[in-house]
Amino acid sequence: MASHRRPKQPSRTRVTVLTATAAAAVALTSQAAQADPKPTKKDVKAQVDKLYEEAEVATEKYNGAKEKQDTLEEQVDGLQDKVARGQEELNKLRNGLGSMATAQYRSGGVDPSLQLILSSDPDDYLDKASTLNQVTSKQAGALKKIADKQRTLKQQREEAGLKLKDLADTRKALGDKKKEIQGKLSKAQSLLNSLTAQEREQLAKEEREKQERANRSANQREDLEADKGGDSDPAKDVPTSGRAGIALAAAKTKIGSPYVWGATGPNSFDCSGLTGWAYSQADVSLDRTSQAQANNGTRIGQSELQPGDLVLFYGDLHHIGLYAGNGQVLHAPKPGANVRYESINNMPFQFGVRI
Repeated sequence: MASHRRPKQPSRTRVTVLTATAAAAVALTSQAAQADPKPTKKDVKAQVDKLYEEAEVATEKYNGAKEKQDTLEEQVDGLQDKVARGQEELNKLRNGLGSMATAQYRSGGVDPSLQLILSSDPDDYLDKASTLNQVTSKQAGALKKIADKQRTLKQQREEAGLKLKDLADTRKALGDKKKEIQGKLSKAQSLLNSLTAQEREQLAKEEREKQERANRSANQREDLEADKGGDSDPAKDVPTSGRAGIALAAAKTKIGSPYVWGATGPNSFDCSGLTGWAYSQADVSLDRTSQAQANNGTRIGQSELQPGDLVLFYGDLHHIGLYAGNGQVLHAPKPGANVRYESINNMPFQFGVRI
């Protein structure tokens, strides 16, 4: 017999719960949509600029690790060469003692002194040899050379081992910094790609116009000085030395060259790469990083700056350029930009350095 019972209706409590759950889901979806709006062109530019600055900080640390790696590699190579030469000398000294032993054996056996000499511990020999009357001055002198050479080789091997460990750590730090830089640049590019083609072109246009204005301002200043015979303010407009003048003139020839992290020229540069290259044209060798270059000369205040002086920015000194006069800096600014003039007031100035 078929059942004619009505299907059980959901309780009022269950209906209320389901309704509340559905409403909450709709509300959460709405909130999520409101909490994650598409970033504006201005927001993207701010984030990209921040990432570029962070990449430049990491770049200077990378440059420092790279310089340390190069130094350690030279030191390790030198120590390994010394160890190899020292081992050859030690082998020759041992062969000489072996010849003595062979000669004595042929004449009636190896005396106790040479048995000690040929032992693996020359220092132990020297301690015991004083009890043997058979030791000749020649034998004692030969063994002392061997003992000294062994001690030197041991020290050199230990030093080389420490340098190799330091080199391995430095190479790891170098790789980590490289990944960090590439990660920040990749994130910046992803942000730029989130913009429309028109928005990206607007940003590029703004960057070009900024560079053109700075270059035009600097060129107008130079033209004005030329019209006045270049003597409008000799104390401020002339480099303090021939070196500074040569460095600034060299840097001017690189206006428009791209910023590339880790680059030292001649076709692309990072900030300290440009200053180092410019001064190398005047036969002056600067350290590799901006922080180290800050100690390559005499520190001066902003009011004392003259063309060709180095100028340091930001509290950690991660950016550097060349003072170009009239409140302008010539520098390799950041990823995505070219070597250009810029107002010294666009960045937090710390101090200048006169080379």
